Amino acid sequence: MTRSDKSARILAFIKEFIYEKGYAPTMTEIQVSCGISSKSVVEYHLKALERERRIRRDAEISRSIEVSGIGRRARPLPLLGIIAAGQPIPVPTEETWHTVAQEMIEVPVEMSPRGVRAYALRVKGKSMIDAFVDDGDIVILEATPMVENGQMAVAWLIEEQTVTLKKLYREPERIRLQPANATMEPIYVDPGNLQVQGKVIGVLRKYSPGSL
Repeated sequence: MTRSDKSARILAFIKEFIYEKGYAPTMTEIQVSCGISSKSVVEYHLKALERERRIRRDAEISRSIEVSGIGRRARPLPLLGIIAAGQPIPVPTEETWHTVAQEMIEVPVEMSPRGVRAYALRVKGKSMIDAFVDDGDIVILEATPMVENGQMAVAWLIEEQTVTLKKLYREPERIRLQPANATMEPIYVDPGNLQVQGKVIGVLRKYSPGSL
């Protein structure tokens, strides 16, 4: 089988996989399904397809292959753990915040555009319920230390070693972490005691009767 034949076979598999799954295969899936001897050989053919502009991909992101002319319906993101939407909870621990993904979830590409470094967290608590973020929801976050006033963000309180999900407002000599729940009070912190770990760019919810 010639190089072009192998590349064509890999491209056909990628197209079929995306049509069926809505997202791209991993290198291992390509290797196994196409009977390729090693991942390095897969990488060789993927680079050839990129040079021919038949695919695009981000080498640092799993399942990032895009085929020219085929729109992707979903993008895989790492679900890293739990974020409190209530009083802050301790981080990082094995139970609440994993540096390694608990699992990969598929999200609509509109919630995480190409080039955005994003991850997901499961919400615990009801302090953001008036912003349509409820207990058990999954928030999609852009990993960034910068947010504008009023944006919903993951805030790490450094001295307390706790993390919380709130709307962030910068005030003279302090930062206000504002819940979206009329029954809860805001949290005030010193700017030097806070680190933003991401801003909310999407919310996923499993519908159930009585949900928002």
